[in-house]
Amino acid sequence: MSLYKRKDSSVYWVKLHHSGKIVQRSTGTADKVKAQEYHDRLKASLWEQERLGTKPRYSWQQAVVRWLEETSDKATCKEDVQKLKWLHPYLGELMLDEILLDTISLIKAEKQKEATKATTNRYLAVIRSVLIRARDEWEWVEKVPKIKLFKEPEGRERSLTPEQANRLLAELPPHLRDMALFTLHTGLRQSNVLQLEWSCVDLARCHAWVNSENSKNRKPISVNLNARAMEVLNRQIGKHPTRVFTCKGKPISQVVNLTWKSALARAGIQDLRWHDLRHTWATWLRQLGTPTHELQRMGGWKTAAMVERYAHVAPDHLAQAAARLESVGVGYDLATVSLTGGEKQDA
Repeated sequence: MSLYKRKDSSVYWVKLHHSGKIVQRSTGTADKVKAQEYHDRLKASLWEQERLGTKPRYSWQQAVVRWLEETSDKATCKEDVQKLKWLHPYLGELMLDEILLDTISLIKAEKQKEATKATTNRYLAVIRSVLIRARDEWEWVEKVPKIKLFKEPEGRERSLTPEQANRLLAELPPHLRDMALFTLHTGLRQSNVLQLEWSCVDLARCHAWVNSENSKNRKPISVNLNARAMEVLNRQIGKHPTRVFTCKGKPISQVVNLTWKSALARAGIQDLRWHDLRHTWATWLRQLGTPTHELQRMGGWKTAAMVERYAHVAPDHLAQAAARLESVGVGYDLATVSLTGGEKQDA
């Protein structure tokens, strides 16, 4: 049967014989009428390719499957899958050459109804990435629509003062307090703290590390542990054989949003995300004179440009650098000016 349903799928699938081969594809729909239309179009397209020598057409679904296979090592792969699931109702039944600017504009408008411009950009970026690869690398389509993203504001720079940090720590439950304190003294991302295992900690050398597969930029991160960070780790010893941070004997999978917001309210702190603890760590280090290249390595940032957002918080350090030129001795000596306004002449 050329049109059928699998036991593990709610949509119809097509099975056709073409040039001695079997072609099987998902129609992407549970509607039998639409599935039949897809079947008929596919059959006609295969005939044209064989008899008339026309270039084969590829669907958005085919492109998504190949793109996910080729980008499976991305740190944001799971997030990409969720975005593609949201996009499916708009693009799932289209061929690549049927995706036009009108389609993109519709997606833009619909996503903006429920999300910010920054979030909408993340969805548009996924579409653009798939289409550009289909055009430039796979040669599946000759041209794609030019997708313009919304202009976004500069990166967020929210951070805490030491006094605010202490207030927040006092309001957090013990398991989150230790996690937050560890973040403030290491700068690790939330996911890296949550997933930290004892196998990646060397207590004797005051050192920890994040493996490349768990790092956002896919490069290992070396973490030097100061005295405060070591105190936190020592409190976790014996609580779990594998994971460092736990609650009631079980690894912590996520920070409960309600618990976090309640602690912020009691501490009198507004508009703070957990990730801002990392910003706070970087800000404090910059204020203490840590140079860009050192902060970049410590924080595991891919480029120095991503660290430069903290440059403005260390004016004293930059003033010291500017003052070094004072020793050069280049200037205008006022003692050479006479009372009449003329310059002294050499004898």
